Amino acid sequence: MIDLLNELINYIQNAGIVGALIGCFLILIESILPVLPLMVFITINFLVFGNLIGFIISWIFTILGCIMSYFIFKKGFGNKFERLTENKELLKKYKRIFKNIDIVHLTLLIAIPFTPAFMVNIAAGLVKMDFKKYFVSLLIGKIALIYFWGFIGTSFIQSIKEPIILVKIGVILLITYIISYSVTKFLKLK
Repeated sequence: MIDLLNELINYIQNAGIVGALIGCFLILIESILPVLPLMVFITINFLVFGNLIGFIISWIFTILGCIMSYFIFKKGFGNKFERLTENKELLKKYKRIFKNIDIVHLTLLIAIPFTPAFMVNIAAGLVKMDFKKYFVSLLIGKIALIYFWGFIGTSFIQSIKEPIILVKIGVILLITYIISYSVTKFLKLK
């Protein structure tokens, strides 16, 4: 896996403008097809283009992909979803809740790294959420998400290159386990 990642990174670095386009395209496609690993593509962009340019490329193209997904579901399936939920009170209730979510909460939802972004995009499109609210939330929320995945990804690659980092993490986990086990026994908790 690491060899494949290194080959892809080397190809993108040596391909010039085509490499930059590949980095952009991978991020864009991931925003529409959720089976692809966003963290890997963001990490590749950070490693190939550096933290600043890698961040900007990942941020812009993640947003573009999310917007494309939003409009695909809004224009392609929004009316069908309306008809489908017409007589279903529970769905109408959740639809109303999501459609009326405020910008702060939507931004937080988007910023959480483990929130399935494709579900947010699909739901926003299906309920025909106000685009301005959706767009502002994307612009702000994706900053934290892209930075998080870029930092985690590059740190992980660094830890593979320097195994002592993994040993330190293992020791910290072992100490944490011993402390939590001791406290549980001492306080007689289950």
